[in-house]
Amino acid sequence: MDLVADVAEKTDLSKAKATEVVDAVFAAIEEALKRKEEVRLVGFGTFGTAERKAATGRNPRTGEEIQIAASTSVRFKPGKSLKDAVN
Repeated sequence: MDLVADVAEKTDLSKAKATEVVDAVFAAIEEALKRKEEVRLVGFGTFGTAERKAATGRNPRTGEEIQIAASTSVRFKPGKSLKDAVN
């Protein structure tokens, strides 16, 4: 599915304008996540971040211990309406 084309069709916007809208939504979500803020799209779901601590891992090929750096990951929790629509 082409998200921009679908949005353009459903809203009677040109593809160029739909591209601007979709890009603006994604940019707003990205900026909020960079600030460690939660983004709620009512009925759809919630985007958030989670911190992963540094850890010691093991290379599966050699068995050698390696250090895994701390990182931030993006999490998504689907809302009830989205869950119901998919099931």
